[in-house]
Amino acid sequence: MTFADIPFDTEDMIRRLRPWIETESPTFDAAAVARMVDVVAYDAAAAGATVEVIPGRMGCGPSLRARFPHPDQGKPGILVSGHLDTVHPVGTLNANPWRREDGKIYGPGIQDMKGGNFAALEAMRQIMRAGGRTNLPVTFLLTPDEEIGTPATRDLIEQEALLNRYVIVPEPALEDEACVIGRYAIARFNLETRGVPSHAGWALKEGRSAIARMARAIPKIEAMTTEDCTFSVGVIHAGQWVNCVSSSCLAEVLSMAKTDADLEGGIAAMLELSGSDGGVELIVTRGVTRPVWSPGQPQDLALFDRAADIAQRCGFALSHHPSGGGSDGNFTGALGIPTLDSTGVRGAGLHTLGEHIFEESLPQRARFHAGLFLELT
Repeated sequence: MTFADIPFDTEDMIRRLRPWIETESPTFDAAAVARMVDVVAYDAAAAGATVEVIPGRMGCGPSLRARFPHPDQGKPGILVSGHLDTVHPVGTLNANPWRREDGKIYGPGIQDMKGGNFAALEAMRQIMRAGGRTNLPVTFLLTPDEEIGTPATRDLIEQEALLNRYVIVPEPALEDEACVIGRYAIARFNLETRGVPSHAGWALKEGRSAIARMARAIPKIEAMTTEDCTFSVGVIHAGQWVNCVSSSCLAEVLSMAKTDADLEGGIAAMLELSGSDGGVELIVTRGVTRPVWSPGQPQDLALFDRAADIAQRCGFALSHHPSGGGSDGNFTGALGIPTLDSTGVRGAGLHTLGEHIFEESLPQRARFHAGLFLELT
């Protein structure tokens, strides 16, 4: 069979995608992610896969591994690596409910990256229903913690990738329909300032504010940003009583680095900020880091060339760019395993209350994945 022969039904796909979106699954809610795993596990089993739910750790939810039957099962094949967690807390559906408007479908996590995962799974579902057979075994590994840097499942992803010949990552397609082969490093840092508490009314001078110290540090950190290495403070937690001078303030920093040298320089610059100023200590520690997946590697370009030919036969021109946004493709690409990232659906507004995809993208990208599964050797 050829992927051009597969009858993708847009209305049916939209109907079956809806439970994925209405099952909210923020990273920090392990029970919610587990509910999402149940939804996808059922659909994967119904598509013909053998399903394994892998227990979560480090406070994160479980992972799902789905293997489709193949006479060469156990030999290197195609790994689809995706995540089921989102940045949207439970209740976001009230602000961005599932709806169809002007050829767009809205909902939390629909672009990043439930729509892409669904399209890839639909490709295998239809291949199985048509009695087709892929050249290589196909495995899906869907994990719970990508949005926080994959601290709990990096080992799981890397080990599964090492057992396979190719890795497909259905993260959202770029705006110009491009995919990604090459991602910059993403490093996270945890900051803490430790001050001296006092009553903010009658003993203000006796205190040393941890909040004020952090406030002075933030513009210095963000001012270190260059084209090749960026710094952004995205989380701050401090204070409980307005009548108390704060004794502790916590913050998180995200840094993007284009090369290993940029990454090491950025790490050194952040760690050098630790120290005491005005009686308040600033402590900087490293968090999880995604390695540089260097753009333009021969094995990735060879995989892209095959994907571009398939895309052309699906009716769209596929290009590629490196990306500053991290994904689990950082890990597999950095290992040297041929990786094609951002093969998922087209849309806009990811990580916002206007997140949506384009309806026409669902069958298009499902067919594209079917072509990859059927033609890669």
